[in-house]
Amino acid sequence: MPSASMHVKAPGTPMVVAGLDPDALRALHDDRAAAARQEVKGGKLRAIRTDQNTLATVILSHPATMEEYGSRPEVAADVQAWERRSVAWLRDQYGDQLVSVIRHEDESHPHVHAYILPDGPDMKAGPLHPGFRAKAGVTAAPRPGEDEKAHAKRANGAYQEAMRAWLDDYHRKVGQPSGLLRIGPGKRHLTRAAWHEEKRQAAALKETLAKAETLKAKGAAFVDRTKEEAAKLRADAARRADAAKAAEASARKREETARGAMEKAARDTKAAKRLMGLGGALRGFWDGLRKSKVAARIREELRPTVERWQRAEAAAAARAVAESDRRQQAEKRASALLASAAELGAQRDELRVRLARYEPAEVAPVLTRRHP
Repeated sequence: MPSASMHVKAPGTPMVVAGLDPDALRALHDDRAAAARQEVKGGKLRAIRTDQNTLATVILSHPATMEEYGSRPEVAADVQAWERRSVAWLRDQYGDQLVSVIRHEDESHPHVHAYILPDGPDMKAGPLHPGFRAKAGVTAAPRPGEDEKAHAKRANGAYQEAMRAWLDDYHRKVGQPSGLLRIGPGKRHLTRAAWHEEKRQAAALKETLAKAETLKAKGAAFVDRTKEEAAKLRADAARRADAAKAAEASARKREETARGAMEKAARDTKAAKRLMGLGGALRGFWDGLRKSKVAARIREELRPTVERWQRAEAAAAARAVAESDRRQQAEKRASALLASAAELGAQRDELRVRLARYEPAEVAPVLTRRHP
């Protein structure tokens, strides 16, 4: 407002550091104030009083002069760092109620104005002031037997203690890292030499804190990198474990397939041996026929058939040997052997029929002579 800047010779344009510009801030404040309501006796709500405090302001100033700020880059860098720390501290103090931070560069020192809008429905700004809040708490709770003077003294003491703690917190989190002193020399009646010694110590502390902050940042970055690498290692280990499980499952499947193939080959080989045994029995039967009285005649008649049996037997034996060498052809060879077996069975039956025609005519008379 013009009336609030009479001390400024050449008012400049405020610069927004964070949040809203002055016009938007004013509009937001007026809208909230118009909607604010306060509860009165009987539980009724009414508009807030026109003289109620509805906006809190915090002014923070840096000791550098505007001339130093504008002509020395290192001072400008220090002021900007102080400003960033100040805004962070304000946000920590007030949260979303901090709606605007404005920088002024038209006075003797760079400084910022912070504006805090209360978020309660009654829009009371008093509780935002740490001193007022502490004093109100004591004022509302007098002790038994405490007179008015003692009560007021205790309330004022709470106000002072709260403000001291508030300023100490700001100095610890903003002033010290910025190389600033807590209290100026005039109030403590320091000599110029003592004042410069304190400033030198403050600068040394600032440098130490800056180095500590750098080390902290590097440490945090190292921790982050370590966590990231550990996460990658865990992910890689998980992938390897999954691959190992898949390989193990594949190996088990191949083992089961091989076991099934071996069992099938064993069954096929057993069937082939049975066929080979049948071929041996046929050879014995053929050799017995040679000793029979009708061997010559039968042999001549059945020679082509028996030779076919012999050839089938040889083929079956060859197929049985090949079956043990190559599992992949097991099914095909088994089918061939079974066909050969069927053929041998048919030929055997044919032989029996033929023998039945010859054997009774020659053997029966011999039997009747032995048993007259």
